[in-house]
Amino acid sequence: MIISQTPLRISLFGGGTDFKDYYIKNEGCVISTTIDKYIFVIINERFDDLIVVNYSQKELVNSVSDIKHELVREAMIKTGVEKGVEITMIADIPSEGSGMGSSSSLTVGLLNALYAFQGVQVTAEHLAKEACDIEINICKKPIGKQDQYIAAYGGFCEIKFLKDDTVVVTKIPISDSNRRTFSSNLSLFFTGITRKSSSILIEQKQNIDKNINDLDIIKSFAKISMNHILNDEYEKIGYLLNESWNIKKKLSSNISNPVLDNMYSKAIDNGAIGGKILGAGGGGFLLLYCNDEDQVKLKKVFNEYREMPFIFEKDGSKIIFNYKRYSWK
Repeated sequence: MIISQTPLRISLFGGGTDFKDYYIKNEGCVISTTIDKYIFVIINERFDDLIVVNYSQKELVNSVSDIKHELVREAMIKTGVEKGVEITMIADIPSEGSGMGSSSSLTVGLLNALYAFQGVQVTAEHLAKEACDIEINICKKPIGKQDQYIAAYGGFCEIKFLKDDTVVVTKIPISDSNRRTFSSNLSLFFTGITRKSSSILIEQKQNIDKNINDLDIIKSFAKISMNHILNDEYEKIGYLLNESWNIKKKLSSNISNPVLDNMYSKAIDNGAIGGKILGAGGGGFLLLYCNDEDQVKLKKVFNEYREMPFIFEKDGSKIIFNYKRYSWK
């Protein structure tokens, strides 16, 4: 039996510049961090040759090509696992529409677990590259490349997307005490809205040329925020989040809506300095930066929304259980 644990992420700055349509011309840059919410993939060897896949549905098939879950199917093809396995996927939060990169975390976690099942150890770079290939090239999802890399590497990272398609991941040094200070000023509230991100991302992708100046500004915020993090200037990051969110809303007509705008305005009126809807927008989780002295007021006003406590996670995808039974014949 193999169990992989892959973290979800909070993307702070630079979202949208990880689309190939942007970075092959301008180079992209994002600041992102993993958090202590995970996707678990459990793989167990079966006595027979059947394949069982457990998620919100249950599949029992004879061959990999018959699997309906496209991420499982393509991950098995990539890793060469052909039969005789049961795969179970468990998520800490709703797997669709959270804005925390759950699809990419799942793909990375599947690859990691399936390679371990084969007795193969691979690098974070390898996992990220193959996850990108599965999601973007094979499954044709209208997404960028940041989620796969942050899920594989973990921690607080600056991720650069170069014109030659190279990705450079740099861990941002931040002490444990500063990590706790920073995360204590951030809150996550569930908007109560779940949505498929594909329609928002398709429009955003189609608008890249039109929005090039706004994307350049969003990328500059990633570089500015890295300096704030290195200098422990976390309140400035809160104000920068507010600026970035106001620009991001221009990238697609569905990134925000009156319900989300009202929720965000209520937060700003009651102590929050800045924030953003995570991921593509349109729903999922609202991230807010609020200093300690104003958090009681903010949480009282937001008591109708479910809060999700979290801390930053240092590690990327990893195998947390690996037990192989050997048959003696």
